[in-house]
Amino acid sequence: MTTVDFHKFKAEGKKISMITCYDSTFAKIIDQTDIDCILIGDSASMVMHGESTTIPAKMEWMEEHTRSVRNGTQKYIVSDMPFLTTRKGIQYATECAGRLLVNGANCVKIEGVFGQEDVIGHLVMSGIPVMSHLGLTPQFYQAFGGHKMQGKTEEAAEKIIEEAKKAEELGCCSVVLECIPAALAERITKAISIPTIGIGAGVNCDGQVLVLHDMLGMSGFKPRFVRQYLDGLNLIKNALNSYASDVHTGDFPKGDEIK
Repeated sequence: MTTVDFHKFKAEGKKISMITCYDSTFAKIIDQTDIDCILIGDSASMVMHGESTTIPAKMEWMEEHTRSVRNGTQKYIVSDMPFLTTRKGIQYATECAGRLLVNGANCVKIEGVFGQEDVIGHLVMSGIPVMSHLGLTPQFYQAFGGHKMQGKTEEAAEKIIEEAKKAEELGCCSVVLECIPAALAERITKAISIPTIGIGAGVNCDGQVLVLHDMLGMSGFKPRFVRQYLDGLNLIKNALNSYASDVHTGDFPKGDEIK
């Protein structure tokens, strides 16, 4: 997959499958699957570093996770721009985006459009593909009063629609729509020529993204929009308990396992 394929997928009516990833071990597994592209989200702050929000995500973390994932896959990679990196001026934003591409990203994701049109436009014109992120943008959760569904009123819906159109106008390759009403996501999907990738935004988006550890049942976090494809938490716990039991009873290792 390449950046131009986002438009091609939408034109051909082909859905885009995206999954988060943060390390080379999982990246190697994903590389052998039918997943279209990978998001190295600032959700790494919560999934990999134990923080309660995405706000603490550091630029250095995103670089390390990007390089680690790239070492394990040839898939198309989108990396998140951490909190405030696009709000400190064009020069700083360009430097940060460039660092992500140098470490293996194909594209950067930026939360919100309004107020940073100059940054998005400059990155696109500099040859740095940009994916927009609208609706529930976790970096704005303080302003939202928590992680709440967005776009529920007509006024709020119209703002998100206008932002999506502006993202298209600025040259973004696609738009993530998070936690907005399904009907609004469908309106946006029909209103713009670039694909929409939903998370908690209904089935009528041009693609879907989920957090890997959520869909594998490893995180213990299961909002309504997540479909759990594996009971990973219990599978891993059972494997670890079996190992511990074998060690405690002297059943592991056996002679033929240490030759």
